[in-house]
Amino acid sequence: MQPCLFRETFLIKKNMSDAENGKLYIVATPIGNLEDITLRALRVLKEADLILCEDTRVTKRLLSRYEISTSARSYHQHTSEEKGQQIIREILSGKDLALVTDAGTPGVSDPGNVLVGMAVENGIQVVPIPGASALAALVSVAGIDMQKFVFFGFPPHKKGRETFFKEIAASKYPVMYYESPHRVLKNLELLQSLGADKRIILGRELTKMFEETVRGSISEISEYFKNNTGKVKGEFVIIVH
Repeated sequence: MQPCLFRETFLIKKNMSDAENGKLYIVATPIGNLEDITLRALRVLKEADLILCEDTRVTKRLLSRYEISTSARSYHQHTSEEKGQQIIREILSGKDLALVTDAGTPGVSDPGNVLVGMAVENGIQVVPIPGASALAALVSVAGIDMQKFVFFGFPPHKKGRETFFKEIAASKYPVMYYESPHRVLKNLELLQSLGADKRIILGRELTKMFEETVRGSISEISEYFKNNTGKVKGEFVIIVH
C-alpha cells in the first residue's frame, strides 16, 4: 500500500467537497448454513450500490437465495492497488459499498483488512455488520475457559511452519487456528513431535450438513481421522489447550 494513494484520494475528497461520502459496510455472511445471516445484513446487501466479494460465483448463490439483485464485483488478495484506488474513489463519490468474504466475517484471515485500512486513511466511515464466524462458533461450544486465547490464523505452508507450531506448543493460553484438510494431519503430527502435552477441540464443517466437533489428545484426534479418512475434508477450526 503506497502512501501516495492516501494523498491522492484525500485530494479527490477535497475536490468533491459538495458531495457526501459513501460508506463501506463490512458484512458477515454464513459459514455454511445459508440461514445464518442477519436481517440487517440482508437489508444492507440489498441497499448497497455494489457488493465486493472474494468470488462472485460463491456470493451470487447467497444473493440468489435471498433475491438480491445488487451487482457484485471481485475483491481478493490478488486485486491490484489500482483497483483498490478505484474502490476508494467510488465510495468518496457517494456510493455505499458492502464487502463480504466467501464465508464468515471479512477481515479475519482474508484481505478485507487491507481495504478497511485504506478506507480509514481516507476518512471513510466503515460500518461493521456482524454475524457468522467460525472462530466464535467453536469458542461457543468449547466448554473450557476462553476468557483469554490467542488466534494464529492459517499456518504457513513451508517457511515458518515449525516456528508457528512451536509458539502454539509454548503458549500458556488456548490457541486457535484455521486449517486446511490437506495439511491437518501432518501439522498435528508436527505439533505432537514438539512435545506438546496438549488437548484439541476441532470443529469441522461448522453449520453444514456434516458438522462435527471432535475432542481429545493430539494423538487421539490424529488416530480418529486416520481411521476416518473420508472425514478429512472441509474447513477446520482448531483449539489447542
